[in-house]
Amino acid sequence: MGDKLEIKPGTLALMILTTLNVLGRLHGYGIARRIEETSKQRLSLNYGTLYPALLKLEQEGDIRGEWGQSENNRRAKFYQLTAAGRKRLARETREWHETADLIAAFLSPKREA
Repeated sequence: MGDKLEIKPGTLALMILTTLNVLGRLHGYGIARRIEETSKQRLSLNYGTLYPALLKLEQEGDIRGEWGQSENNRRAKFYQLTAAGRKRLARETREWHETADLIAAFLSPKREA
């Protein structure tokens, strides 16, 4: 594993939705590179991890995919956030913040008098 981190279950979808929310329409390779860049190269995504997540998000209606030309003149599927995806992103972001606050309380307990 080296110094790369594993993606915790349930976090990849949030990373994809956030990436599309910030950058707009992107193809899968661009999404993967942005996630790696944002993680300061601590995460490494491969096709076997990313594309099933993209397919699931598309089937659930959170993203929409359209075929187009990449910057290298290659055929690529570009993804963008849908209205349902924006709602899911807001909900999951709120839930992750609540979970992080809860875990922080346990990691830094305050002594009661």
